[in-house]
Amino acid sequence: MSLIKCTDVNLSYDGLRVAENLTFEINSGDYYSIIGRNGSGKSTLLKALLKLKQPDSGNIEYCDGFCQSDIGYLAQQTSVQKDFPASVSEVVISGCLKSNGFKPFFSKNDKRLAEEKMTLLGIDNIKDKCFRELSGGQQQRVLLARAMCAAKKMLFLDEPVTGLDPVVTTEFFNIINKMHDDGITIVIVSHDIHCAVKYSNRILHMDNEIAFDGTAREYVNSKVGRDFIGGHRHD
Repeated sequence: MSLIKCTDVNLSYDGLRVAENLTFEINSGDYYSIIGRNGSGKSTLLKALLKLKQPDSGNIEYCDGFCQSDIGYLAQQTSVQKDFPASVSEVVISGCLKSNGFKPFFSKNDKRLAEEKMTLLGIDNIKDKCFRELSGGQQQRVLLARAMCAAKKMLFLDEPVTGLDPVVTTEFFNIINKMHDDGITIVIVSHDIHCAVKYSNRILHMDNEIAFDGTAREYVNSKVGRDFIGGHRHD
């Protein structure tokens, strides 16, 4: 079942065209990795899929009752986020705001969900700590827990492991994979081509247009995939 359909989408960033003629679908149950070189339009496309950015032309359609409140979103970290003066539990439960209509209080179910996600990610023991006092890996787990609270059907992630060490990166991808196994559709922008091939069922390779859209197995055997993977062997 298709959840998002893109048809002839053109996108710009800072007045410059970064992606053209994008036509593809994201289906329920996909683990969909968006990859490509820097400046190829990956993050701009992700924001357009989230309806945080308007396409120059073309259409992005949510299908079969799918809506923004079904989505959890883990954005690239900024210096403002890293210095956010709130406790871990406050950051995590804020992920429930979309689903409760932005009411100024949280229900018992919201609190239970936040506790559940913090326990799952192993951060329940630091829930009273200030977010800005945490390590980079801990902060990213907190932000993932927040996104998980919002993700009813789909989770978007934009370069979620940038700056994390290899052990934390592996743990992070294992958590995302478990979410996918539990029925959440995953859409991830990533530079980690090897994890993309390992975990994804579908890959979209951006090069200011669609250079490839298909299964991970097809990608590995394609010229685009062989060239790109070969260029990242020593990363």
